[in-house]
Amino acid sequence: MKDFVIVKTYTYPFEYTVLKLLLDQEAISYFFENETMIGVFPFYSNALGGINLKVHRKDRERVLQIINDLNTDSHLRIV
Repeated sequence: MKDFVIVKTYTYPFEYTVLKLLLDQEAISYFFENETMIGVFPFYSNALGGINLKVHRKDRERVLQIINDLNTDSHLRIV
């Protein structure tokens, strides 16, 4: 896990649900640090520093591009 770097930090699990699906489709290795603890105790998010998305160094740029595309050009909208 030493080759994994933090790419983005989230406050709650619902914020990255669609992103998880996109990362799985691209077969990118990732994990969310503190995900379980904050899932059980949501108010601990600030105390723990949020939920950190960690990816392998070699996938960092691709993941940042996916996040950027999701935030700007996505046809997925909250209804």
